[in-house]
Amino acid sequence: MKKVIFLWIISITLSLTGTCQQQYGGGEDNPDLKTNKEALNQWQDLKFGMFIHWGPVSLRGTEIGWSRGPIIPIVEYDQLYNEFNPALFNAEEWVKTAKEAGMKYLVIITKHHDGFCLWNSKYTEYDMASTPYGKDVLKALSDECEKQGIWFGTYYSVLDWHHPEYTTRYGGDPRPVENSDMNKYIEYMYGQVEELIKDYNTRILWFDGEWENSWNHKEGMKLYQFCREQNDDLLINNRVDKGRKGMQGMSSARFAGDFGTPEQRVGTFEPDTPWESCITIGTQWAWKPNDHIKSSQECIHTLISTAGGNGNLLLNVGPMMDGRIEQRQINILKEVGGWLKEYGESVYGTRGGPYKPEHWIASTYKDNRIYIHLMKWPLGELILPKPSNNKILAVSVFNGKPLEYKTKGE
Repeated sequence: MKKVIFLWIISITLSLTGTCQQQYGGGEDNPDLKTNKEALNQWQDLKFGMFIHWGPVSLRGTEIGWSRGPIIPIVEYDQLYNEFNPALFNAEEWVKTAKEAGMKYLVIITKHHDGFCLWNSKYTEYDMASTPYGKDVLKALSDECEKQGIWFGTYYSVLDWHHPEYTTRYGGDPRPVENSDMNKYIEYMYGQVEELIKDYNTRILWFDGEWENSWNHKEGMKLYQFCREQNDDLLINNRVDKGRKGMQGMSSARFAGDFGTPEQRVGTFEPDTPWESCITIGTQWAWKPNDHIKSSQECIHTLISTAGGNGNLLLNVGPMMDGRIEQRQINILKEVGGWLKEYGESVYGTRGGPYKPEHWIASTYKDNRIYIHLMKWPLGELILPKPSNNKILAVSVFNGKPLEYKTKGE
């Protein structure tokens, strides 16, 4: 039986005047250092991406990074990589799943707060090369994304609770910090970031872990500059620096970064600032056995609300210990992709507005057309303010059937 997603889409055709977006970049020390504007616009056009949290912790089904110490003893957690053998990992299937969901880019965890590296890095042995599996899953994914026409991005945490030179401890880690040298850790980090940029064709660098006192504003701007020097077109999120305001995720131009990062929530309407909400399909980032997962309708409504707020959506999945994405997650993603095949015109390549999104309505626009997404039909008539300085030429349901309308004063 075909699942019905309750949603009305109304198309308004008119002469629409676009808005100019503010572009952030290198922060107050490097105000003119910015990503290529065309690359930023292309990324905003993509609208929908897959986030992947995965690593040895999937053997226990607990949260990546955060369960090191509080849930799994540190000594045990740090040795999980010796058991990690995801023999059923298939890069082609992962990217195919993203593509069938209508996702246009993919961002994978390369190093979370636990310090384990999901690629074969020359700077550490705490990586995939040292696992029983031994293969470079990051290279396989990067190559497959290029093959299937999906943008490839890499998440990298600037904090590292495993590295001896990082100067903050977590989870009851007994190691003293007096002899740790943050400069040595930063040198290590720069080497790894350069690997990700040069060896893995990453187009998006998604930093995290910037909130601890070991990291500071000056270092954030320096890291942004370093990344920008490697690749003019690289997109770098605002967690490279210290300006993010909590989980609402936005920062000011004082701080480095190309886009904001609301977490586990749809961002607020920001017509002048690029942003991306990262949200889990379940209740935690890494795989959790028997986790409650969102329905396809919840995912679609989240995507629409995000697009209506002028943002992108990075929807997270957590593959299992053997390297497969759970079939029930795949089924939900396919339903989302089926909806996008039919109605993707109202999402891809659009910008949010002109109407501020509410829980029952979101609007997007592209060229001379506004798309009104109604997630709940209000009682009686639908009354909307007329976009200023624009003449309405036609109003129709998405399938082209005309709708009766009138403009006040005409």
